Parts: sequence; C-alpha cells; structure tokens
Amino acid sequence: MEKTPILIVDDEKNIRLTMSQSLEPLAVPVQTAVNGEEALQKLQDGQFGVVFLDLKMPGIDGMEVLRRIKEDWSKIRVVIITAHGTIESAVEAMKLGAVDFIQKPFSPVEIRDLASRVLEREALDAESAVDYLSLIELTKRHISDRDFATARETARKAIAADPAHPESYNLLGALLEIKGDWLEAQKFYRAALDIDPTFKAAWANLERTTSWNKFGQIDLGPDREKQEPGEEGASEESDEK
Repeated sequence: MEKTPILIVDDEKNIRLTMSQSLEPLAVPVQTAVNGEEALQKLQDGQFGVVFLDLKMPGIDGMEVLRRIKEDWSKIRVVIITAHGTIESAVEAMKLGAVDFIQKPFSPVEIRDLASRVLEREALDAESAVDYLSLIELTKRHISDRDFATARETARKAIAADPAHPESYNLLGALLEIKGDWLEAQKFYRAALDIDPTFKAAWANLERTTSWNKFGQIDLGPDREKQEPGEEGASEESDEK
C-alpha cells in the first residue's frame, strides 16, 4: 500500500533539497512547497500525512499555514522548522497542535528519526501503551489532536511507568502551563531538575515562568523531546475535553 506523502514547506531551496534527500530512506513520497500559498494549494489538491513547516516565510507565514491546516485537515501532523532555539509564538503553535519542532541546522539523521517517530506514533494503541516511550509518543499524539486533557493524563502515566526521566516531568509542566496552571507547572519543572540538574529545557521553562516577564517558549527538551512548544494562551476550547 502506498504511503501518505510528506510535504516540506520552506522558502530556502537548500533546506528543501536537504530534507527531501534525508527522507528518501524512509521510502515515503515527498513533495515540497516554496511558500505558504503553494503549500495550501498542494494540501487542497492531495493527501499528506506529515508537513514539515517553516514559520518564517514571505507571504502567508508558517503560523497561518499551521492554523489553516488544523482547521481544514486536522489529522495532518505538523513539524515546525525553526532557525532559532526559540520561537515567539510557540504557545500558539502548540495550542494549534504542533508538538514536534526541529531546529536549523539539523542533520539527515535527525530529520529521519523525527519523521519516523511522528509516523509510527499513529499506530500506537492507547489501550496497550504501557511503557514509558510509548506513553510519551502517545502524549504527543494527543497534543497534535489538541486533546490536552488526555495528553496530561497520558503524561502522568508516563511518569508513573518510569519516574527516572526528566523529559516526562517537563512535558507535563508544559501541558499544565498551557492550561494556565503556572504554579503546578513550576512544580513539575522543578521535579525534572531534581532528577537531572543539568536538564536545560526545564531550567529555561522554570526561569521563564518565575520571572516577571513571562514571554518565551516552552522547551520540551532534547532527544525525544528535542523540540520546543509553548506557554499559556490561545483558545481553551480543546482543553475542556
């Protein structure tokens, strides 16, 4: 059976070429778009499973493309491409369902690994997911579906399955911060640091949420949570599930 294509949206030709070549070993069809307008047209004309989306583009920017994707094609998984360690509207991106981020410059292995995880996440069985890594990936799938209440519940299960990983505490902190529960979020950021005092993502989140100027991104951390999402804000409709 033919696999659902991946769409790469970036105004930099070298990025499109590098990502296309990096994804070839996955044997998944890949298409590219040079801007938001072309991306939306291709989405209108065909089916895609995953979109790698640059936020900084001329014309329709990536955030608007993300918003339209989630309005019209809610099951498409979106990976945000960013040239910086932070993005100004990370909370908005996460609330719209973008939980996976990749930062330029990236290696071909990073691109393939992330694409593989996003694709494999779809096959997870919520009933049989009991190990830590499966629960973390299931949490991210719920975030992509904007089912934040279930995502928080699943993140707690991940912590219970293996409480020795700072990433799960940090991820739950991010979900609580999106809910608007800053104090509870800080408890989980501190819990992550109790496990690993060098865990930079939790340090960044804790510093931001305890400062007077609470602007910035929620950092989901390295490796399996290498990408960053966001702080509080946006609509709470999906959080009422």
